[in-house]
Amino acid sequence: MRVPYRLDLSATVMRRLSTNVVDVFDGTTYRRLIGDPSDPTLLTVSQPKPGAVTVRLEGPQAERFDPEALVRRTLGTDVDLEPFYAGASTIAWLNRLAAGARGVKPPRYPTLWESIVNAVVYQQISIHAAGAILRRVIERYARAREAGGVRLFPFPSAPTLLDADPLELRDLGLSVNKVNALKAVALAIVDETLVENGLAQLATPELIEALIAHKGIGPWTAAVIALRGFGRLDIFPMNDSGATASLRTLSGDATIEAEPVIAALVPQQGMLYYHLLIGRLIARGEITL
Repeated sequence: MRVPYRLDLSATVMRRLSTNVVDVFDGTTYRRLIGDPSDPTLLTVSQPKPGAVTVRLEGPQAERFDPEALVRRTLGTDVDLEPFYAGASTIAWLNRLAAGARGVKPPRYPTLWESIVNAVVYQQISIHAAGAILRRVIERYARAREAGGVRLFPFPSAPTLLDADPLELRDLGLSVNKVNALKAVALAIVDETLVENGLAQLATPELIEALIAHKGIGPWTAAVIALRGFGRLDIFPMNDSGATASLRTLSGDATIEAEPVIAALVPQQGMLYYHLLIGRLIARGEITL
């Protein structure tokens, strides 16, 4: 683990909203179900002291997973963020935010499928509207489990949504275009024309090109997938109205543009995405630093 590390902030930016029923954090312990949704494994992570986390896997399939690899991926425990901090130090308002949030690391979804679904659902609508829609989809197509007094849902599989009734998906709040996109991606996942291992070998520009070749994935969506699914910190999702609004609110400059800020943070400009999220959560009183 690279210190400093803060599980509380890393889990918070992973789950994004307190209404998330897949990634659950109670203030001390992060929990989620991984693997086969019909027989999932429970991942439990806590931080007993600043320089260490405790990881536990429970379930019949637990031995299939490497606990250290899981927390490195899902909670970013080993990511070195010194380039980001160096860039942030040149921007007064961001330096203050980064100093307070020091220890937050970039999380990644456990699977390519989950990262794509999240990115597609969050297209062009508010974070709260998207979160509500995704929660309805998850609750409809996955079975809840109880763990540590907490109700958790595994993320529905690609075959499950591929077989789902399109009209039912529409009734849950997904647009026609998003239903079609998710169906196309689910088919590509199932028939293995979209495979994470192959995409992971590509440089970020080529990764973006490969992703936008698929129906319903445009440049913004591909950037979010690259960032939150592949851990590519050398990209920031542009043309995001929510990010722009947060940038102006947090900086106190109503005319600020994202490009100069992003340029100062290269090659880890993706961390700006997570810090803007933290700033929004602070402003809403959902977290304190």
